[in-house]
Amino acid sequence: MCLAIPGQVVSIEGRTARVAFGGIARDLATDLLPDLAPGDWVLAHAGFAIQRLEEDDAVETLRLFAEIESLGGPVGSE
Repeated sequence: MCLAIPGQVVSIEGRTARVAFGGIARDLATDLLPDLAPGDWVLAHAGFAIQRLEEDDAVETLRLFAEIESLGGPVGSE
């Protein structure tokens, strides 16, 4: 199973976006979303920003992940 994680774009340099996931930031390729801007919310998977999200949807997804984790373990555990 694959899981895409919401994050917020902090900065962009060339074709790479720095994206914040809570207290962690990672660099993602923007090849699939070349018109991203700082402040945009994206779904991240396998080192790529794969889809732009509305902020409300990103926040709700993160809330649901936290709820799932509180019910029985880490998100994505099998």
